[in-house]
Amino acid sequence: MVLPGLLPVTIPFPPAPNHLHYLSCSIERSRSPLALELRAGNGVESSSAGFRWDARLLSVTRFGTLGPSREIKGEGRRTRSFAAAEPVAMWEGVDEKLAKMVSVANLDYASERRRIREVFKDVQLRIDHPLFRSIEINSKGFGIFSKSWLPSNSPIKALVCFCHGYGDTCTFFFEGIANKLAASGYGVFALDYPGSGLSDGLHGYIPTFDSLVDDVVEHFSIVKDSSSQICNPEITSSLAIKMLSKSLNVENYFHLIRTEKSEFKNLPSFLFGQSMGGAVALKVHFKQPRAWDGAVLVAPMCKMGENVVPPWPFLQFLVCVSKLFPKMKLVPSTDIAEMGFKELKKREQATYNVIAYKDKPRLKTGLELLKTTQELERHLEEVSLPLLILHGEADVLTDCLVSKALFEKASSSDKEILIYKDAYHALLEGEPDETIFQVLDDIVSWLDRHCVKAM
Repeated sequence: MVLPGLLPVTIPFPPAPNHLHYLSCSIERSRSPLALELRAGNGVESSSAGFRWDARLLSVTRFGTLGPSREIKGEGRRTRSFAAAEPVAMWEGVDEKLAKMVSVANLDYASERRRIREVFKDVQLRIDHPLFRSIEINSKGFGIFSKSWLPSNSPIKALVCFCHGYGDTCTFFFEGIANKLAASGYGVFALDYPGSGLSDGLHGYIPTFDSLVDDVVEHFSIVKDSSSQICNPEITSSLAIKMLSKSLNVENYFHLIRTEKSEFKNLPSFLFGQSMGGAVALKVHFKQPRAWDGAVLVAPMCKMGENVVPPWPFLQFLVCVSKLFPKMKLVPSTDIAEMGFKELKKREQATYNVIAYKDKPRLKTGLELLKTTQELERHLEEVSLPLLILHGEADVLTDCLVSKALFEKASSSDKEILIYKDAYHALLEGEPDETIFQVLDDIVSWLDRHCVKAM
């Protein structure tokens, strides 16, 4: 019998291929070119593949192939089935080997879909779509890389805006710190400064520290203004990235986009600065004295250790040379990882942050850092916001004594200092595991208490 649209045919297999009991073929005759779908099964499961036959081209453009049997966790052993295969898709900028792997993959099973997603994830996030852009152009024309981490199963308690250290990035080790804070209910926002990480600018170059602080103020002001967060797809880009990498589910992502301006804007907000980022956070506070509900400062750079400051005569020489060659790498430096990381294994792991700046400081950069610490030392009493200071007792990169002076001189009535015995500079990255988790717990506990006060 000829049916008007679809002609099903069942063809029994001979005994040899015992994993298949039948092959059904559906022929769609209502369209040209002719379309066929093959279904194969063994009485327990079936799978299908289709092909289109174009009589004009005498070619098959899609076909099915037999995949091997597999042991799938939680599903037992799967018999062979048809695995859909297509001509290798070509994507701009994608390696042919990767394209072929993705094109011919059998996506019947979740394990394979997860594997393919993992290898193709970076390609997806590079496409030129507004939801995948993580580079924002600031008012100075610099492309600024930013990222955010949000709680997946709870409302946001508060915003935590992170300022990274010298030569560092807002990725790598900080990913773990941010995930811990997000799991505790905080929305975490961070950026790479110009000249750091994935942002525009000469690597490791800070022409003026105040200009860097202005860039940070601009970025976090946008973050805190939920109307921009809702309307500007480039600002929400990092949320989409986290949605795709499972830190934020789809429902929460769109809930945030729909959040009323007043709800988002009125959330408590805290600065979180580490090392040089502590100096950045304090300068942000000086520029916006009433804009923040508190600051967490980890080993803040309020004064450099004697081991990293050049002798006075050589320093004067560098000042003169910097006027002619500000970008030159002449400032003598010590191994920051060696001096900052207590555990050897974690010190070695720090080398995996391949986009961190590890060369000698540029002349202008070094002098700007020194000038900034001298300025902060003179204005410690102007710090007026709630304050948590955390410092390693054995830190030789930033002076623990100045953190104690900050605690004593700050005009804030709500301040706390925690000194960790025998700990080095990298409290959150280079210490024994128990110390790292203790520091994280101390930070979360302080934030929890101050969220209640700020509401």
